[in-house]
Amino acid sequence: MQAERSAALAPGITPARRITLDELLIRQWQPEDLRPRWEAITASFDHLRPWWSDSLIELATLDGQRVYGRNAEHWPTTSGDYRYGIFDHHDTVLGGINLQDRLGSGAIELGYWCHVAHTGHGVITRAAAALTELALALPGIDRVEIHCDVNNLRSAAVPRRLGFRLDRTQPREKSAPSDSGTEMCWIRDR
Repeated sequence: MQAERSAALAPGITPARRITLDELLIRQWQPEDLRPRWEAITASFDHLRPWWSDSLIELATLDGQRVYGRNAEHWPTTSGDYRYGIFDHHDTVLGGINLQDRLGSGAIELGYWCHVAHTGHGVITRAAAALTELALALPGIDRVEIHCDVNNLRSAAVPRRLGFRLDRTQPREKSAPSDSGTEMCWIRDR
């Protein structure tokens, strides 16, 4: 039996499934993205592994990607995620980004990862900016939160660049090899 999640979005209110930026396409993952998504994660595994919990390691397998893809077809997923791929205009997978509607109280969380070959080019910053604006325009959403470990300097640079404020640091269970056990919570209000 699954625990009931706390959602900020009212029933029937969902974010857009597709956002086109000048050089990026952010869209809901599709079944045909299975192999390109798996290849991007496999190529980036050494880059992602320090920050991915053991529960996410399954995503590096083709079977794990099949499960992820079936769940991503639901809008939202059973855990309250709106899962997007980030692509260039040649449909190359540049990374992934999620809106996670499980915080309740008018808040939605933003999570992301980048293909190692595309880091340092502003891909995640541009995608996170677009999804932040999208989320803050939704009825019932008053803030967007980004949570990351204090040691994950690359991840923390994104909310800093986007004008999020560091609301708090708090202890959390270590779940990935580079976790410090302290989480930063960055907030951007409407």
